[in-house]
Order: sequence, then C-alpha cells, then structure tokens
Amino acid sequence: METAHGQSVSGVQRVAVLGSSGSIGVNTLDVLARHPERYEVFALAARSSVDALFAQCQQYRPRYALLTDDASAAELARRVAADAELSTEVLSGTSALEDIAAHDDVDIVMAAIVGSAGMASAMAAARAGKRLLLANKEALVTAGSLLMRAVEEGGATLLPVDSEHNAIFQCLPVDARARPQIDGVSGLILTASGGPFRGKSPEFLAQVTPAQACAHPNWDMGRKISVDSASLMNKGLELAEACWLFGLPEDRVEVVVHPQSIVHSLVRYDDGSVLAQLGEPDMRTPIACCLAWPQRIDGGVKPLDLLAAARLDFEPPDMTSFPCLRIARECIASGGSAMAVCNAANEVAVAAFLEAQIGFLDIAAVIEASLAALPLIEPESLAEVEDIDRQARAFAGHYVSRQMQGSASLSVGAGQV
Repeated sequence: METAHGQSVSGVQRVAVLGSSGSIGVNTLDVLARHPERYEVFALAARSSVDALFAQCQQYRPRYALLTDDASAAELARRVAADAELSTEVLSGTSALEDIAAHDDVDIVMAAIVGSAGMASAMAAARAGKRLLLANKEALVTAGSLLMRAVEEGGATLLPVDSEHNAIFQCLPVDARARPQIDGVSGLILTASGGPFRGKSPEFLAQVTPAQACAHPNWDMGRKISVDSASLMNKGLELAEACWLFGLPEDRVEVVVHPQSIVHSLVRYDDGSVLAQLGEPDMRTPIACCLAWPQRIDGGVKPLDLLAAARLDFEPPDMTSFPCLRIARECIASGGSAMAVCNAANEVAVAAFLEAQIGFLDIAAVIEASLAALPLIEPESLAEVEDIDRQARAFAGHYVSRQMQGSASLSVGAGQV
C-alpha cells in the first residue's frame, strides 16, 4: 500500500542513487544498507560500469538499473536476464536518467554523477519536488540560477552532500524546507586540505604525474575530483556552490587551507561567534546527514578523537602556485556563463592531464585561454548552458590538440592560440 506521493505506508523511503558506481554512490549504498527499515534502493544509475552495477543489483535488488551508455546497458540487461533471482528492469540513455530522477515513486535522489552529465537529472529531480542530495557540483556551478529556481518552483528540498557545504548547512539555522537563514551571518569559511602538493613550488608542480595528483592524503575520491583537489580548482567550484546555496557574494566566502581535514567548514556570525562542524574525513557523515535530515542516523563513521587529532592547523591558500582558485573566484565575480566555461575547460584539461597529454600547470592555462576566447552571456535555459559547455569543451580540446602537435605553447598569454 502506498501514499499519494509514492512513499509506502510503512514509512520506508525510496532512493535513486545516480552515480552509484562512484565513491559517493558506493558510500551512499553503505549508509542505506545500515538502515533497511528506513530506506529502499529504488534505482541505481551509472555511465558504463557494467560489472559494478551488476554486483550492486545482486546486492540491493533495485527496481531499475540504468547505464547511459547503450552498449553497456545491453550487456547489463543480458546479465540481469540470466540471473533468475533478479527482477530489475534495465534502462539506458540520458532521457531515462531524467525519468528516474523525477519518478513518482522516488522520495530521495542522490545526484552523484560527476561532471556536466549529471546536470539534467539533478534539474529533473528539483522540478519534481524530490529531496535532492546534491553531490554533483556542476549543476550549481554552471547553472546555479536555473537549479535554485527549479528547487523553489518544484518545492524540492535541496541538501548539500559536499563535506564543506554540508558542514555550513549544519552550522546555519534552516527552515522547515531546509532553506538556510543567513540573517546575522557575516561570512563563510571553506576549508581545503591543500591536496597532495601543499607547499610545493611551481618548479615541482611542473613535473608531477597523474598518479601523484590522485594520491590525496585524506580523502578517497575519484581521479577527476582528486586532480581538482590537487590544483585547488575543487575549492573554486565549491566556492561557486556556496554562493548559490547560501545566498552570499564571493567576497564573503573565505578559503583557508586546513591539512588535517577535521574542521570541514565554518560560519562567522555578526556577534563574533564562529561555528564549525568537525568530524573524521569520511563522506558517510554528510551523506547520512542529508538522508535523515532533520534527524540523525548512524553512518558507520568512527567518532572523532580530539586527543588523537592533537592539533588543527590553518594557512592561506597559495594562489601563485595554484592559480585555479584565483581563476574560479574571478569567474564567480564576473557572473554569467564564466563559471560554465571555466568548469568545461577544466574538465577537458584534467582529462588531458590524466592521459599525460599536458602538464599539471597547463590545466590553468587551458582554462584561461578558453575564458579569453569565448563570449560570456547570461544563460536563460539549461539548453543554453549545455551549448556554452559544448563550445568551451570544443575550444579547450582544440587548444590541447594544438599543444600536442607542437604548434602552440600552453604557457602563452590567454587566448593566443
């Protein structure tokens, strides 16, 4: 028996995990499995991870499993059909992803698909009024005004999964729909671990390898996010997110490097108070917070031992050695499509770096060249955002290709291709 909104009378909430094969998705499933009396895995989605999704289907028995890559979906469907114990329906394609996010029977959507590929489904969940657990940065970074409008118009509950934004959320008063109340707030402080190259010189950074960049000292993350953390672009993207989520301009959001990753972020108040959220660097804490809000549930995270932590250090970010954070802040101040261009060019540049096609320091050069070459507009629709994204990717890809062919140097002035 079900309610008019699809939730079973027993109170069990149905969850769609979009990006289930990634680190956020895997951690989400770990938390859900600890509370079968509260949550049902309704749908799982990924891009092309057949082995991972089939194993998850066997463990969690979702009603739907989706791979956006058609060939991978066909292989998954073959394996599911061969397993007599599975009744999971296999779907494919990006439009089906949006359908799952807005499905009448879904209560909670974990939006954890990395990159621009996750924007449309996050928007669909917002328009459908779901509890939207947002781990996809790009939906806010590139289409913040559109997503926030969709949340309001759809009556959705938007909860931030990023540890920094979740920390701020926990330190702010919120209303019954989880909307933050910022009266009396003078500013926000985002903490950054500094990544694996904290304190390193540009000369050192010019020689680093993808393997070194992906070796984060505190967090277990995917390769793309790990490189973003190493370049501090991840913090630039989070800065843009914070401005949209909490309604503050970028000059009221500070970034400090905190190598222990124990203090996840802080809120400054007009009366001089500073509230901080502390915890082990484990993504199951913010995931559990978002799933159960306004209640609290066990996320499987060990308690923080302050005596073992011993000390908490803070320092300013090095904007000279790590220019990506400066670039992102300038884009946020510029507004319009600047962050959409920045994000798309960064994705292309990071992919090229991971393939050893360009150096680590060249990532910033690709982004700056793309920003200089493309016009900035104020997008009015997701289609316009996607068009800007395509243009930026095309330019950045061409820029990288010319560098590989030896006909241009990534160290030249921005836009000189």
